[in-house]
Amino acid sequence: MSRIDTNRPFLPVRIAVMTVSDSRTLETDTSGAALVARIEGAGHSVVARTIVSDDADLIAAQLGAWIADPLVDVVITNGGTGVTGRDVTPEAFERVMEKRIEGFGELFRMLSYQKIGTSTIQSRAVAGVAGGTYLFALPGSTGAVKDGWDDILVFQLDSRHRPCNFVELMPRLREGLKESTHHD
Repeated sequence: MSRIDTNRPFLPVRIAVMTVSDSRTLETDTSGAALVARIEGAGHSVVARTIVSDDADLIAAQLGAWIADPLVDVVITNGGTGVTGRDVTPEAFERVMEKRIEGFGELFRMLSYQKIGTSTIQSRAVAGVAGGTYLFALPGSTGAVKDGWDDILVFQLDSRHRPCNFVELMPRLREGLKESTHHD
């Protein structure tokens, strides 16, 4: 079973938060605010926060900028993971991801099923890695953001989590990447 090993040091992670929405502002973005509060409450840093409209080009461009920024370790988005015509966050992720983390979406939907039943099938939550940066796309509801953080990310982004976590892999994420596109 998973656990927090208090003998290991906690290593704070630098996280950028993107809300994907055509209608929200920073003042009305309750999902983004809930995510920021949880990130900071866990001891991590929110190094950037923005709202991007439901446009795959704009989402991919912001993801690319944060992937290239050495001060961003993790990007978490909320919104745009449904099945309507304007829901294009997973498509934007596909443009920038080098590797998918298949289990994230699978686990998110499994946990979500316990709370909202078959409605979870409408979520296209995804995750991956690009340029040494972790990318996670959560649905836009405040409940989904809380579930994704409280049930998955708070543990996987904690360096003390056993038997393994994403933080301990960070130094090795860029192994084997092309030198021409990635410089330390």
